[in-house]
Amino acid sequence: MKKYDVIVVGGGAAGLSGAMALARSRRSVLVIDDGTPRNRPAEAVHNYLTRDGVPPAELYALGRKEVAGYGGEFATGTVTAVGRDELFTVELADGTTYEGRRLLVTTGLTDVLPDVRGLAERWGRDVLHCPYCHGWEVRDQAIGVLATSAMATFQALLFRQLSDDVTLFLHTAPEPTDEQWEQLAARGIAVVQGKIEQLEVANDKLTGVRLEGGKVIARQALAVQTTMRARADFLVDLGLEPNEQDVIAADATGATAVPGVFVAGNVTDPRATVIPAAAAGLAAAGGINADLIMEETRLAVAARSS
Repeated sequence: MKKYDVIVVGGGAAGLSGAMALARSRRSVLVIDDGTPRNRPAEAVHNYLTRDGVPPAELYALGRKEVAGYGGEFATGTVTAVGRDELFTVELADGTTYEGRRLLVTTGLTDVLPDVRGLAERWGRDVLHCPYCHGWEVRDQAIGVLATSAMATFQALLFRQLSDDVTLFLHTAPEPTDEQWEQLAARGIAVVQGKIEQLEVANDKLTGVRLEGGKVIARQALAVQTTMRARADFLVDLGLEPNEQDVIAADATGATAVPGVFVAGNVTDPRATVIPAAAAGLAAAGGINADLIMEETRLAVAARSS
């Protein structure tokens, strides 16, 4: 079995960025990816300098080509288990195993959507969550904000920057505070009581939301706040579990509480968009390379002294 300096689990922006930096440092690198990035439903990546508007699949294909150019290798599959003896052993769903000296986990997170009929089918299209990622594309449209938490008022204020026609649907969220009511009124944001039952769609476009009771309110886009959960169940085998924010805790270099295991991107920072995720992958690569260098130096000193 071939042994790698670093196994990268996750082939999105963070993983590919880290893999390229490690390969350029002459480390043997394997990237394992299952082909299901968080942003796969989106038509394009935005706010990535020089790559604004590129489809996610195209961005990652370019990244794989660059990593391969420095000797990085790739495997397709889903990691189901990780163990450790002298090396980390990574097992895929099909039984294939790989060994590495260090792990960089960049598997991202899962967005758990509110339970509203038709919502999942529109996710990443005219149902969205981030005004920075997709807000420009829905500017000046009739935008709805589906509230599920106390943060909904702030989300509505963010989208108000993009359109004069914003409606906050309280749905299952708590009643706004007096201060929030004042903010919503001052910014001309309409507020609708009651739960949303389903989305209305015509010609493959969102046309409105239907409330319980049957009333339909026309909307062209709907912002939601998802519940975000790290995709890293396999790390439990090493004693790493998500914290109270449902992500894997790490320091500024991506190092976790388990020596040799590093994380980057949404698996540790749910707020990271594509470009900060890529930056985090680069930072983690630096941490990993430094860790390996110090290990190799200690071994060299011990060998010289023996």
